[in-house]
Amino acid sequence: MASKLREGAADALRDVLRDGMTLAVGGFGLSGVPADLIEAVRDSGVKDLTIVSNNMGVDGKGLGILIEAGQVGKVIASYVGENKLFAEQFLSGKLEVEFNPQGTLAERLRAGGAGIPAFYTATGVGTPIAEGKPHAEFDGKTYVQERGIVADVSLVRAHLADEGGNLVYRWTARNFNPVVATAGRVTVAEVERLVKAGDIDPNHVMTPGVYVQRLVLASERPKDIEKLTVRPKPSGFGFGR
Repeated sequence: MASKLREGAADALRDVLRDGMTLAVGGFGLSGVPADLIEAVRDSGVKDLTIVSNNMGVDGKGLGILIEAGQVGKVIASYVGENKLFAEQFLSGKLEVEFNPQGTLAERLRAGGAGIPAFYTATGVGTPIAEGKPHAEFDGKTYVQERGIVADVSLVRAHLADEGGNLVYRWTARNFNPVVATAGRVTVAEVERLVKAGDIDPNHVMTPGVYVQRLVLASERPKDIEKLTVRPKPSGFGFGR
């Protein structure tokens, strides 16, 4: 079996990026974000991208760097409130945005990965989200049709991978990564640890390697925090008091 491991993020994306493509990206805020791969997309210079992601990071971090570089033409997301530049480009008409309820977005990605072209949901019926979409009635209740999403390339972040591309996510960094991983025609995974084939218990695999075409080891970097919130230290805190 040919190795899926590439020398670095730029090498992993070298021949799969193009202008106008649809890119699905895992992560939630700045948790579980494939930062090295996002930077490689920025450095490649591709433009007019459609980005599918829960949100677009923050100014200067995560997917926010693609907004800053002017490489994004459309965003399909559920939440974008932490990025001021995104809001400016959206309100000025420079950036097209397709908002989705968060669960609907997750299901659209899951459906795309499962080969399901469309599904019906009650979420959004009677709101602007449902305008222009087919409706149907089931058991006396109205539902709106949503299309599955298949991306040209998916970028994900995992805690652990083996040489076959089987992935394990850690804690809340799991978030959107599993559904994004299955929704890409080509999926590239940025991983924190790489082990030999067979070293991951099959019962622990969260994304089977059949969905992953390329792997890259993540670089060491500080953990970004969207909003640092702390509370005052209680008086008398500590031992011996």
